[in-house]
Amino acid sequence: MNLALHKTIAFLFLIALGYLLRKKLPAKEQVGGIKLLILSVALPAMIFVALLNIKIEISLLYLPVLALTFNFIMFFATKYILPVFGIEKNSPTNRTLTMLMPSLAPGLSCFPYLLEYLGEDMFAWAALADVGNKIFVLIILYMIAMSWFYKRQPGKVEVSRNEKLKSLAISLVKEPVNMVIITALVLLGLGLNLNALPLFMQNAAGRLSAMMTPLILLFIGLAVKVEKGQLKTILGLLVWRSGVAFVASATLIILLPESTPVAVLLLAVAFPQSSASFWPFAHISAVSTLEQTNLPTDGYTFNRDLALAILAFSLPFSTMIILSICSIGGAFFSSPLNLYALGFILISCGALPFIISKLRERSKNSAEEEENEMAVIAEKA
Repeated sequence: MNLALHKTIAFLFLIALGYLLRKKLPAKEQVGGIKLLILSVALPAMIFVALLNIKIEISLLYLPVLALTFNFIMFFATKYILPVFGIEKNSPTNRTLTMLMPSLAPGLSCFPYLLEYLGEDMFAWAALADVGNKIFVLIILYMIAMSWFYKRQPGKVEVSRNEKLKSLAISLVKEPVNMVIITALVLLGLGLNLNALPLFMQNAAGRLSAMMTPLILLFIGLAVKVEKGQLKTILGLLVWRSGVAFVASATLIILLPESTPVAVLLLAVAFPQSSASFWPFAHISAVSTLEQTNLPTDGYTFNRDLALAILAFSLPFSTMIILSICSIGGAFFSSPLNLYALGFILISCGALPFIISKLRERSKNSAEEEENEMAVIAEKA
């Protein structure tokens, strides 16, 4: 068994361990304490270390741009596909899925396999591409989440746009994650990286960031709640998401030169298949905390339980896809034709059951309306 597969089993084991610990931590406050530790300590430390370790190569700056472009493609594709899955517009479920589906977490689901199968060079390229993804999940999605929050506040007519922007700016600065990002960017701007900091700060930041992955996985197991009605939708959306990623990868490969190494092609296929990121859930939690004191009359902006369920299912699903890509290799996955075929099959498999259900429901409603009309005519006769 290779090292990457060992890591995957360890990740799934931690989720299962968190699930088994539910009886030991029954109170919401106890689970909330773990979440607070993640969002206020471990997550900021991990971001700080990751940003200060980035080595920007001018010749490879297109990689984060490509990742960011994919995030936006998935964001708008999700926005327009959700009604097909029977999800109402402007609902907490809709907003939650729009936040989670475009996000990527390559560190958990992709990087171990890239390092194991494709080598350190492709691993470094993927880390650089993740910079674009981080901009999307940390900054852009946070601004979108807060924008939705302020739009739904009671008395929003009386609040001017300038006041909303001011409140948004204050919220951005107050968040520990964003404070860390600003600090790291300032240090990078001054030409300082992690090695330039005092040794005790390096050690402290490294040890705190090492807490991130196990804490997240344990927290997912502790807090996840999956309703039977949600399971079909979550799996359908994950299959659809994977199909869109394969189509996007096929299009990118067509645009690449014919001499592109197979390892690069596999990177282009595997990276977009990464699982959904934890960071949108962090933004959702921040909004939910604000709503505890100022809850709109029509309920919460997001559905936190659904967000956790997506994270729980997305990790093993993406891991299986990426492991298949790396194991089978370039013989199949470097062909745009194969990727297009696989992508459209997955898109169809994900969305088709919901389309059929909708058509059946419409047909049933039409039949009932017709029966009612016939009954009315019969009564009049």
